[in-house]
Amino acid sequence: MSDGSVDFGQEVRAHVRAQPLEALNPAQPELFARDAFWPIFERLRDEDPIHFSPESADYSAFWSVTRYDDIMAVDTNHHVFSSADGITLPSKEQDADTAKRPVRQSFISMDPPRHDVQRKTVSPVVAPANLQRMEPIIRERAGAILDALPVGEAFDWVDLVSKELTAMTLATLFDFPFEERRKLTYWSDVMTNAPGHGPVTSWDQKRAELDICFAAFDDLWRERAAAAPRFDLVSMLAHGEATRDMDIHEYHGNLGLLIIGGNDTTRNTISSSIYALNRFGDQYERLRRDPSLIPSMVSETIRWQTPLAHMRRTALRDVELGGKTIREGDRVVMWYVSGNRDERVIPDPEAYDICRARPRQHLSFGFGVHRCVGNRLAELQLTLIWEEILRRFPVIEVLEEPQRTHSIFVKGYERLMVRIPHRLAP
Repeated sequence: MSDGSVDFGQEVRAHVRAQPLEALNPAQPELFARDAFWPIFERLRDEDPIHFSPESADYSAFWSVTRYDDIMAVDTNHHVFSSADGITLPSKEQDADTAKRPVRQSFISMDPPRHDVQRKTVSPVVAPANLQRMEPIIRERAGAILDALPVGEAFDWVDLVSKELTAMTLATLFDFPFEERRKLTYWSDVMTNAPGHGPVTSWDQKRAELDICFAAFDDLWRERAAAAPRFDLVSMLAHGEATRDMDIHEYHGNLGLLIIGGNDTTRNTISSSIYALNRFGDQYERLRRDPSLIPSMVSETIRWQTPLAHMRRTALRDVELGGKTIREGDRVVMWYVSGNRDERVIPDPEAYDICRARPRQHLSFGFGVHRCVGNRLAELQLTLIWEEILRRFPVIEVLEEPQRTHSIFVKGYERLMVRIPHRLAP
């Protein structure tokens, strides 16, 4: 792949510029699957950064917040912008399916104080002391994955590397049967993909697969609750003072949060780092010359990729934002993917620059009380696998454009075909 910044295409940009401003609606999964949504956000940031989309065939009405500073204002004000009604923008189909299932609330979809005590229960697993204990385990696993890759043959990086390392780490965090670890990434895909664009083809099948997932974790809860406390997420929930008596559906909601949260950022950034370094070949050369840039490269990739495209809040009262009046009960969508490309805050945001002065200045982990609890674990996994990559391979070549996720929430990769021409001498 050639060097260079993202080219939206003059035809696509002209089409977006020709549309009436009020007709622009970024909630189009087809555009995300084609990586063709960028001109919409570019125009909204310039002309209507707090933008109202009325009810459509696919989505109920919502506000789009597209500039960095405005997103920060919403994300850090949980007193006005609540998570209790959900943290993603659901389609009408998803809303209808949700009405058929029990409410499965997780701590990310709670406001303080309930949010705080539940988050505190599981946070020790990603505390610095535990990350230090996990580091040699993750490094060893990353090396084993890389050593097993074919040389000189095309293969899917998402399947053999990104999913595999993520599954191994998730299995350790849950103390889930290691030989069944790929069930965790599968269930994550079931949760985050609409039927027809992932592992399942209908809402009924989706509910059935999630029932299998939750039944497996119900067995783990009973096992851990009956045993002495251990240092894994299920045991922490089963024994935590604030969580041991939680409703079963609340337990399931927290499982969904932890499975998705432990999967998507790391998995899609591992894939995106390969893609970005191929697209910006000068940055790949710079990284090979100076591996000390790996931590900066990791942060830049998390910004440039933005693994979760948005988070949603609901207004608890009438409030003015950017000169617009948002009414109580309105849905407010913070488009992290747009804020991370806001040239008002981030210099030359379309460029992929692993030597940025402030590489961790991005929105991808969120801010305020809901800032991603596992952000340091994600960065650790990405750093370790790239240290091991540079020890083994002079280059990993991307062979074609990736197959992207059909979703306005998870901004990821379903397939990324690559080839390793040769290994470095031991």
